[in-house]
Amino acid sequence: MFCLSPSFSCFRFQWLRIVLPVIALGLAATGLHAQSYTTALLADGFDYPCGKPNGAGYYVYRGFSPNGHLGEDWNGNGGGDTDEGDPVYSTAHGVVIFSEDYRKGWGNVVIVRHAYREKSGQIAFVDSLYGHLKVRSVKVGQQVTRGQLVGTIGCGPYRMYAAHLHYEIRKDLRVGMRRDLYPKTYATYHHPRSFMDSHRSLRMENRHVRVPINTFLKSNPNRVTTDAIDVPELTTGTTVRPEVPDNVQSVIQEETDLEEATPTKSKSLFEKLFKN
Repeated sequence: MFCLSPSFSCFRFQWLRIVLPVIALGLAATGLHAQSYTTALLADGFDYPCGKPNGAGYYVYRGFSPNGHLGEDWNGNGGGDTDEGDPVYSTAHGVVIFSEDYRKGWGNVVIVRHAYREKSGQIAFVDSLYGHLKVRSVKVGQQVTRGQLVGTIGCGPYRMYAAHLHYEIRKDLRVGMRRDLYPKTYATYHHPRSFMDSHRSLRMENRHVRVPINTFLKSNPNRVTTDAIDVPELTTGTTVRPEVPDNVQSVIQEETDLEEATPTKSKSLFEKLFKN
């Protein structure tokens, strides 16, 4: 039977003591949460987010462009603010992973994560984002189904825009609200209508699958926060040292003296000659 030698086992232990903290430090530096999972109903297709299921009564005023507008702006046919308060629907079955008033030009935002089966048979994931909402109708962790209300069309924070829905589909699950950190290309995003049109009808399996969550950076609002901890004030005063007998003090002085504590054999030739 093969057995590791004691010296090799010791080396392996020392190597792990060095490497494991480095790995942990590297993971901490990425700013990611510990990976965790939930479940969601496998998508059986993707509908349009307004005028379900086929977008009746709505049009895309501003489309998707890489390194430019990273989603689609959906408007009602009436123009202006006539669509304010109109319902916005989840494009497919999924689970809500973000629901917050983000402000900063976004206003109310909902992000839903979807699991679906590719033609290859593999399970894949995408996030759908619904921005500038007047109200949000879902909360984080909530299971939603295809065509379920997630909010209503709004004008963004402080009514910055004419009423519309900003809608995105992301293939990179790390983005969250930090679009500045990831490529603004097809490596990160799908063209929304192209993706929906190619996945309008999927095989109905009616089953739940495991879905990764907490994939956003800690700097995203999708995080757990706590109240500040009150730290009591620390008072400092005169350091109290114990009384040391003279004979013990002399030993301490002798043992801590650099000249006396340095063995002669460890001194360089120059030092020996200099002393002489």
